[in-house]
Amino acid sequence: MTIALETIGLEKRFDGLAVTNNLSLRIEAGARHALIGPNGAGKTTVINLLTGVLRPNAGHILLGGSDITALPTHKRVLRGLSRTFQINQLYADLTPLETIGLAVSERRGHGGDWWRRMGTRADINGEIADNLARFHLLDVMNEPTGTLPYGKQRLLEIALAISTKPRVLLLDEPAAGVPESERHDILAAVAGLPRDVTVLLIEHDMDLVFSFADRISVLVAGALLVEGSPEQVARDTRVKAVYLGEASSPFA
Repeated sequence: MTIALETIGLEKRFDGLAVTNNLSLRIEAGARHALIGPNGAGKTTVINLLTGVLRPNAGHILLGGSDITALPTHKRVLRGLSRTFQINQLYADLTPLETIGLAVSERRGHGGDWWRRMGTRADINGEIADNLARFHLLDVMNEPTGTLPYGKQRLLEIALAISTKPRVLLLDEPAAGVPESERHDILAAVAGLPRDVTVLLIEHDMDLVFSFADRISVLVAGALLVEGSPEQVARDTRVKAVYLGEASSPFA
Protein backbone atom coordinates (compact mmCIF):
# COMPACT_ATOMS: atom_id res chain seq x y z
CA MET A 1 0.00 0.00 0.00
CA THR A 2 1.42 3.37 -1.06
CA ILE A 3 0.29 6.46 0.84
CA ALA A 4 -0.13 9.53 -1.35
CA LEU A 5 -1.14 12.03 1.36
CA GLU A 6 -0.99 11.76 5.14
CA THR A 7 -1.63 13.93 8.16
CA ILE A 8 -0.17 13.05 11.55
CA GLY A 9 -1.64 14.61 14.68
CA LEU A 10 -2.73 17.70 12.77
CA GLU A 11 -4.06 20.53 14.95
CA LYS A 12 -5.30 24.03 14.23
CA ARG A 13 -6.55 26.42 16.89
CA PHE A 14 -8.11 29.86 16.60
CA ASP A 15 -8.03 31.84 19.86
CA GLY A 16 -7.74 28.60 21.79
CA LEU A 17 -10.59 26.87 19.93
CA ALA A 18 -9.47 23.59 18.35
CA VAL A 19 -10.88 23.55 14.81
CA THR A 20 -8.69 20.62 13.76
CA ASN A 21 -8.06 18.24 16.62
CA ASN A 22 -5.26 15.63 16.48
CA LEU A 23 -6.27 14.60 12.97
CA SER A 24 -4.47 11.66 11.39
CA LEU A 25 -5.53 10.67 7.87
CA ARG A 26 -3.94 8.34 5.32
CA ILE A 27 -5.00 8.64 1.69
CA GLU A 28 -3.85 5.75 -0.47
CA ALA A 29 -2.37 6.39 -3.90
CA GLY A 30 -5.07 6.26 -6.55
CA ALA A 31 -7.87 6.42 -3.99
CA ARG A 32 -11.20 8.10 -4.34
CA HIS A 33 -11.46 9.30 -0.75
CA ALA A 34 -14.21 11.53 0.64
CA LEU A 35 -14.08 13.71 3.75
CA ILE A 36 -17.57 14.44 5.05
CA GLY A 37 -19.12 15.89 8.17
CA PRO A 38 -21.84 18.23 9.38
CA ASN A 39 -21.58 22.00 8.95
CA GLY A 40 -18.79 23.38 11.12
CA ALA A 41 -16.91 20.07 11.28
CA GLY A 42 -13.74 21.74 9.99
CA LYS A 43 -13.53 20.23 6.51
CA THR A 44 -12.44 23.38 4.67
CA THR A 45 -9.93 24.14 7.44
CA VAL A 46 -8.36 20.75 6.71
CA ILE A 47 -8.10 21.62 3.01
CA ASN A 48 -6.52 24.96 3.85
CA LEU A 49 -4.00 23.22 6.09
CA LEU A 50 -3.17 20.65 3.41
CA THR A 51 -2.59 23.34 0.79
CA GLY A 52 -0.61 25.75 2.98
CA VAL A 53 -3.23 28.49 3.21
CA LEU A 54 -3.15 27.89 6.98
CA ARG A 55 -0.28 26.68 9.12
CA PRO A 56 -1.01 24.04 11.78
CA ASN A 57 -0.30 24.60 15.47
CA ALA A 58 0.90 21.01 15.67
CA GLY A 59 1.31 17.92 13.54
CA HIS A 60 2.71 17.09 10.12
CA ILE A 61 1.57 16.77 6.51
CA LEU A 62 3.28 14.26 4.22
CA LEU A 63 2.95 14.21 0.43
CA GLY A 64 4.31 11.02 -1.07
CA GLY A 65 6.19 10.44 2.18
CA SER A 66 7.90 13.86 2.18
CA ASP A 67 7.11 16.39 4.89
CA ILE A 68 5.53 19.48 3.31
CA THR A 69 4.22 21.06 6.53
CA ALA A 70 6.40 24.16 6.20
CA LEU A 71 6.20 24.57 2.42
CA PRO A 72 4.32 27.55 0.92
CA THR A 73 1.32 26.89 -1.30
CA HIS A 74 3.07 27.30 -4.66
CA LYS A 75 5.77 24.80 -3.74
CA ARG A 76 3.12 22.27 -2.77
CA VAL A 77 1.59 22.70 -6.22
CA LEU A 78 5.00 22.06 -7.78
CA ARG A 79 5.25 18.91 -5.65
CA GLY A 80 1.96 17.68 -7.11
CA LEU A 81 -0.79 18.89 -4.75
CA SER A 82 -3.61 20.87 -6.35
CA ARG A 83 -7.12 21.95 -5.34
CA THR A 84 -10.41 23.49 -6.34
CA PHE A 85 -12.40 25.93 -4.20
CA GLN A 86 -15.94 26.15 -2.82
CA ILE A 87 -16.22 29.50 -4.62
CA ASN A 88 -14.20 29.52 -7.81
CA GLN A 89 -11.01 31.57 -8.02
CA LEU A 90 -10.92 32.01 -11.79
CA TYR A 91 -9.94 35.11 -13.78
CA ALA A 92 -13.24 36.45 -15.13
CA ASP A 93 -11.66 38.27 -18.09
CA LEU A 94 -9.65 35.31 -19.38
CA THR A 95 -11.21 32.70 -21.66
CA PRO A 96 -11.01 28.97 -20.89
CA LEU A 97 -8.44 28.67 -23.69
CA GLU A 98 -6.27 31.35 -22.10
CA THR A 99 -6.75 29.99 -18.57
CA ILE A 100 -5.71 26.45 -19.45
CA GLY A 101 -3.00 27.74 -21.78
CA LEU A 102 -1.45 29.78 -19.01
CA ALA A 103 -1.49 26.85 -16.58
CA VAL A 104 0.03 24.39 -19.05
CA SER A 105 2.66 26.87 -20.24
CA GLU A 106 3.63 27.78 -16.67
CA ARG A 107 3.98 24.14 -15.67
CA ARG A 108 6.20 23.51 -18.68
CA GLY A 109 8.41 26.48 -17.80
CA HIS A 110 7.14 28.82 -20.53
CA GLY A 111 4.93 31.08 -18.46
CA GLY A 112 6.83 34.22 -19.44
CA ASP A 113 5.98 33.84 -23.15
CA TRP A 114 2.86 31.72 -22.94
CA TRP A 115 1.00 33.62 -25.67
CA ARG A 116 3.64 32.76 -28.28
CA ARG A 117 4.09 29.21 -27.01
CA MET A 118 0.37 28.50 -27.22
CA GLY A 119 0.44 29.23 -30.93
CA THR A 120 3.71 27.58 -31.86
CA ARG A 121 4.19 24.50 -29.69
CA ALA A 122 2.23 21.44 -30.80
CA ASP A 123 2.74 19.67 -27.48
CA ILE A 124 1.30 22.60 -25.50
CA ASN A 125 -1.56 23.08 -27.97
CA GLY A 126 -2.40 19.39 -27.81
CA GLU A 127 -2.52 19.31 -24.03
CA ILE A 128 -4.71 22.43 -23.91
CA ALA A 129 -7.11 20.94 -26.44
CA ASP A 130 -7.26 17.62 -24.57
CA ASN A 131 -8.15 19.32 -21.29
CA LEU A 132 -10.78 21.54 -22.89
CA ALA A 133 -12.35 18.51 -24.59
CA ARG A 134 -12.25 16.30 -21.50
CA PHE A 135 -14.19 18.88 -19.50
CA HIS A 136 -16.64 19.83 -22.27
CA LEU A 137 -15.28 23.35 -22.69
CA LEU A 138 -14.46 23.45 -26.41
CA ASP A 139 -17.75 25.14 -27.26
CA VAL A 140 -17.02 28.04 -24.88
CA MET A 141 -13.23 28.14 -25.05
CA ASN A 142 -13.12 31.68 -26.48
CA GLU A 143 -15.77 33.18 -24.19
CA PRO A 144 -14.76 35.31 -21.17
CA THR A 145 -14.95 33.08 -18.10
CA GLY A 146 -17.11 35.58 -16.23
CA THR A 147 -19.88 35.16 -18.81
CA LEU A 148 -20.04 31.36 -18.62
CA PRO A 149 -22.82 29.41 -16.88
CA TYR A 150 -21.75 28.48 -13.37
CA GLY A 151 -21.54 24.80 -14.20
CA LYS A 152 -19.03 25.57 -16.95
CA GLN A 153 -17.00 27.67 -14.53
CA ARG A 154 -16.85 24.73 -12.10
CA LEU A 155 -15.73 22.47 -14.94
CA LEU A 156 -13.04 24.99 -15.88
CA GLU A 157 -11.75 25.07 -12.33
CA ILE A 158 -11.38 21.28 -12.30
CA ALA A 159 -9.69 21.43 -15.72
CA LEU A 160 -7.33 24.10 -14.42
CA ALA A 161 -6.37 21.93 -11.44
CA ILE A 162 -5.74 18.93 -13.71
CA SER A 163 -3.56 21.12 -15.97
CA THR A 164 -1.01 21.32 -13.14
CA LYS A 165 -0.56 17.52 -13.42
CA PRO A 166 -1.26 16.83 -9.75
CA ARG A 167 -0.45 13.61 -7.96
CA VAL A 168 -3.13 14.51 -5.42
CA LEU A 169 -6.22 16.60 -6.18
CA LEU A 170 -8.37 18.14 -3.45
CA LEU A 171 -11.93 18.86 -4.58
CA ASP A 172 -13.70 21.27 -2.23
CA GLU A 173 -17.44 20.88 -2.91
CA PRO A 174 -17.21 20.82 -6.74
CA ALA A 175 -21.01 20.66 -7.11
CA ALA A 176 -21.75 23.54 -4.73
CA GLY A 177 -24.03 26.15 -6.28
CA VAL A 178 -24.39 24.32 -9.59
CA PRO A 179 -27.96 24.27 -10.94
CA GLU A 180 -29.56 20.85 -11.20
CA SER A 181 -29.62 21.13 -15.00
CA GLU A 182 -25.80 21.41 -15.07
CA ARG A 183 -24.93 18.89 -12.35
CA HIS A 184 -24.65 15.91 -14.68
CA ASP A 185 -21.53 17.35 -16.33
CA ILE A 186 -19.93 17.98 -12.93
CA LEU A 187 -20.65 14.44 -11.75
CA ALA A 188 -19.30 13.02 -15.02
CA ALA A 189 -16.15 15.15 -14.80
CA VAL A 190 -15.45 14.03 -11.24
CA ALA A 191 -16.12 10.38 -12.12
CA GLY A 192 -13.84 10.64 -15.16
CA LEU A 193 -10.78 12.06 -13.43
CA PRO A 194 -7.54 10.22 -14.33
CA ARG A 195 -7.00 7.14 -12.19
CA ASP A 196 -3.33 8.03 -11.66
CA VAL A 197 -4.49 11.07 -9.69
CA THR A 198 -5.38 10.51 -6.04
CA VAL A 199 -8.54 12.44 -5.15
CA LEU A 200 -9.73 13.73 -1.79
CA LEU A 201 -13.31 14.99 -2.10
CA ILE A 202 -14.98 17.33 0.40
CA GLU A 203 -18.68 17.39 -0.31
CA HIS A 204 -22.13 17.82 1.27
CA ASP A 205 -23.93 16.09 -1.60
CA MET A 206 -24.21 12.52 -0.35
CA ASP A 207 -25.32 11.19 -3.74
CA LEU A 208 -22.04 12.42 -5.18
CA VAL A 209 -20.02 11.11 -2.23
CA PHE A 210 -21.47 7.61 -2.31
CA SER A 211 -21.29 7.31 -6.08
CA PHE A 212 -17.65 8.44 -6.13
CA ALA A 213 -15.79 7.37 -3.01
CA ASP A 214 -14.21 4.02 -2.25
CA ARG A 215 -13.33 5.22 1.26
CA ILE A 216 -14.94 7.83 3.51
CA SER A 217 -13.68 9.70 6.58
CA VAL A 218 -16.23 11.41 8.81
CA LEU A 219 -15.08 14.57 10.57
CA VAL A 220 -16.85 15.94 13.66
CA ALA A 221 -15.62 18.97 15.64
CA GLY A 222 -12.28 18.76 13.85
CA ALA A 223 -11.63 15.15 14.85
CA LEU A 224 -11.97 11.87 12.99
CA LEU A 225 -15.15 10.06 14.07
CA VAL A 226 -15.33 7.14 11.64
CA GLU A 227 -13.44 5.89 8.61
CA GLY A 228 -14.25 3.02 6.30
CA SER A 229 -15.89 1.89 3.10
CA PRO A 230 -19.11 3.65 2.02
CA GLU A 231 -21.09 0.64 3.20
CA GLN A 232 -19.44 0.64 6.63
CA VAL A 233 -19.96 4.38 7.08
CA ALA A 234 -23.61 4.20 5.99
CA ARG A 235 -24.31 1.51 8.62
CA ASP A 236 -22.44 3.15 11.49
CA THR A 237 -24.77 4.25 14.29
CA ARG A 238 -22.45 7.11 15.31
CA VAL A 239 -22.62 8.56 11.81
CA LYS A 240 -26.40 8.24 11.79
CA ALA A 241 -26.53 10.15 15.07
CA VAL A 242 -24.30 12.94 13.77
CA TYR A 243 -26.43 13.38 10.65
CA LEU A 244 -29.78 13.01 12.37
CA GLY A 245 -31.93 15.88 11.15
CA GLU A 246 -29.56 16.79 8.30
CA ALA A 247 -31.64 17.21 5.14
CA SER A 248 -28.86 15.82 2.94
CA SER A 249 -28.25 12.75 5.10
CA PRO A 250 -28.49 9.36 3.41
CA PHE A 251 -28.49 7.60 6.77
CA ALA A 252 -32.08 8.02 7.93
